[in-house]
Amino acid sequence: LRKARREEQLVSKRLLREDSAAEDGQDGEDIVPDPLSEDEVLELLRGVQRGSEERRRWLGRLRWALRNKDTQQKFVRLDGSIRTLTGLFTSSLADMQLEAARCLHELSHSSDPTVAEACLPVTSYLLTYLSGHSVEFTELCLYTLGNLVVESEAVRKQLLPQGIIPVLASCIQSPHEAVLEGLGYVLSQLLQAKEAPTEIIPLVLDSALPQHMLRLVCSSLRDGMGAAVEFAWCFHYIICRHTVNTALLALGAVPALTSLLLNLASQTSQDAPEGLELLVCPVLRCLSNLLAEETGCQGQGQDERLLIALFLILQYSLQQHSFLIQECLWLLNNLTADDSFYCSTLLSLDLVPALLQLLPCSQMARVLGLTVLCNVAEKGPAHCQQLLLQPTLSLLLPTLTMPDPKAVGQCLELLHLLFLHCPEAAADFTRLGGHQALEQHQSTPDLQERAQAL
Repeated sequence: LRKARREEQLVSKRLLREDSAAEDGQDGEDIVPDPLSEDEVLELLRGVQRGSEERRRWLGRLRWALRNKDTQQKFVRLDGSIRTLTGLFTSSLADMQLEAARCLHELSHSSDPTVAEACLPVTSYLLTYLSGHSVEFTELCLYTLGNLVVESEAVRKQLLPQGIIPVLASCIQSPHEAVLEGLGYVLSQLLQAKEAPTEIIPLVLDSALPQHMLRLVCSSLRDGMGAAVEFAWCFHYIICRHTVNTALLALGAVPALTSLLLNLASQTSQDAPEGLELLVCPVLRCLSNLLAEETGCQGQGQDERLLIALFLILQYSLQQHSFLIQECLWLLNNLTADDSFYCSTLLSLDLVPALLQLLPCSQMARVLGLTVLCNVAEKGPAHCQQLLLQPTLSLLLPTLTMPDPKAVGQCLELLHLLFLHCPEAAADFTRLGGHQALEQHQSTPDLQERAQAL
């Protein structure tokens, strides 16, 4: 899931069409017109170039035609086409300017890198207009920029010297939710670029963006979920691609995100706000990766309420959002690894039965759940004895018979720790028929040595 989000978002683009139904009776958002011939495209360009009162209607027809990929390519190949659109985009007539922006927005959605690069001359104007007064126009400029930076490294390399990061840092203080969400989209696209770790993330961390991003993510339930989701993903891309996150730790990211997660967990027991799971997912990832840092996080976030919050979210996820289960277990694993506080708290709050119930959910849930149990068992005899008060051994037997080497391997590791610290567990395991379960792995190359040892 982590890899999928990163890779799929690299090629994602978004269109704003809900308020711009095309003329000529075409008002379906997803309808793609037939391709135009070169002569027809040339006629549209000439219509747009005329200084008549009909120009806006010609622009509307052009925008509709540019929904077609073939027409887009023919248009950008015409001499003076982008120059004409740029001229109208920078005109003083607000309605012409907006219609030209919509045409550029359609072009930005092209999957052809040559179309994106044809739009290079307009990028500096798109940045300039982010300080405009019209929310609709600013939002359109943001999504056009976000689409362009995905497709072309040339566009990104032009935008960085033009000052896109300082412009976004200024724009993030906008009071408008739609603008903030669009800004989060642009930033998330930039942060996923292949050159982001060396060329983009350092600029972002040196700007005022992180403190405003953290504020917006943590005020999500009050001010708007859309922008919070975008900026939470931005944090995730920074954290997972940046080697040392001291700047974010110094901002207080761990306590702030911990507090947010507690708040989000409290919402799951009521009628959960729409889209809550979309914010929970990146927040879990951010916390999980920050807490895995080798320096700077020791002692941060040691709060038993965090475990309660995780299990509330797990309960919520079982019903509708199963993809969150492994996210919670990743964080639970990072909390309990080498941390006696969370291992002891897991036992004292009697959360082990709930953890054992997750083992049948999925292959990933099995492996991660068993890993967490290994983290607890590793702490010694007292912890192992408490694990054995639960039906742990009987619940491990079905896993041992599965054709899943990863889960079986983790199960063998847990049994090793239990037998090591509580030798009497071996006799209980044998009475349950565990010996036969182990014998079936004595011919599996990756598992036979450990099965034989047990």
